[in-house]
Formats: sequence, structure tokens, C-alpha cells
Amino acid sequence: MKIKVCGMRDTENLSSLLALKPDFVGFIFYHKSKRFVTNFPKVNFPEGIKKVGVFVNESIEEVLRLVDKYQLDFVQLHGEESFEYCEKLKKQHFVAKANSLEIIKAFSIDEEFDFSKTTKYCSCCNYLLFDTKGKDYGGNGVKFNWEVLQKYEGKTPFLLSGGISKTDAEEIKKIKHPAFKGIDINSGFEIEPALKDINEIKEFKFNLL
Repeated sequence: MKIKVCGMRDTENLSSLLALKPDFVGFIFYHKSKRFVTNFPKVNFPEGIKKVGVFVNESIEEVLRLVDKYQLDFVQLHGEESFEYCEKLKKQHFVAKANSLEIIKAFSIDEEFDFSKTTKYCSCCNYLLFDTKGKDYGGNGVKFNWEVLQKYEGKTPFLLSGGISKTDAEEIKKIKHPAFKGIDINSGFEIEPALKDINEIKEFKFNLL
């Protein structure tokens, strides 16, 4: 199971996290977030750990600028970005860099969510991310009813997010869905915004095995 740790910022904290070898590490480039990256940490990333830039309704030009500046491997779109936006972003990156941009598209989930809204995105996104619908774009620390995941019939793999904490490992292992490929953790493992409890993440990862 893949593990994404989002909302990193502190250099020393990030270095400790990288020793645990998560699959993805997320950096939030959304000014209204408590975890907004003001100074990108100067850390050498081990091979195989992907840098993810998280954006909310940002211009394509600014996304591509930051992808290039920080050599991001993935872009996570956490706002109301349309399918057309995702396609254009991918195309413009390919024209500029001659390689494909990896995209994670987030959706805010509640009991009434219509999973057919994800269908068009499946052709241009590498992962979908299902997060709890809340007052903020992510980092709300609240779960949704994971049973609704069975309504997703797409083939594009998805990551689960929203209020996950170290006590959830056993329940996560019970989720049986062919497209479920990993989890995204953030506020449930924080000492304070953008500062993670590394020991709790280590314990949680061990319990997922």
C-alpha cells in the first residue's frame, strides 16, 4: 500500500520522514493553508520517493513554474479544477518538457457524492484522491464514511484521505476495492501544522504491513 505524507515544510522534520521511505511527500502551494510552503526545504530526495506539489485553483502557468523550479514529480489538484484544465496542464507540460506530468485529482466526498463526476478525469489523471468534504481544501481532520468508496467504479487508482490517524490501520486494511492503492495522511499525525510526529508515522506504517 502506498503512503503519501502531505503538508511538509520543516527541513529537519522532512529529513526524518524521508528515512521512513514514504512513497509520496506533499508540499502545499496554497496561500490560505496553514501548511503553505514559504521556503521549500533543501533536502536530497532518495530515489523512488515522489515530490508532490498541492495546488488549489491555481493558474496553469504558476503550477508549471513551480513544477520546474522544485522539480516536482506529481501535481495534486485540490480545488475545482475541470477536466479541461487537467488536460491543458498535461499538454503544456509535455510541450515544454517532452515528458508527461503526473496528476492526482482530489475530490471532496460526503454521503451524497456522485462518483460519476470522476469519470472524465480518469483519462488524464494518474491517481484520484478521495478526501472528506469540509470547510477547507484538505487538512480538516475529519473522516467520511468509507463504505461509499464502493460506489466508485472507475479503473484509475485512488488514494484515501481525510482524518486518518494512527489508530486507523486495521480499518484501512479491511477496505477491499480493486482501485484502492494507498492513503494520504496529514493533520492526524501533526504536532502542529506542517510538523509531523515521525514516531507515530513509523508505528502507523508498521501496522499497515
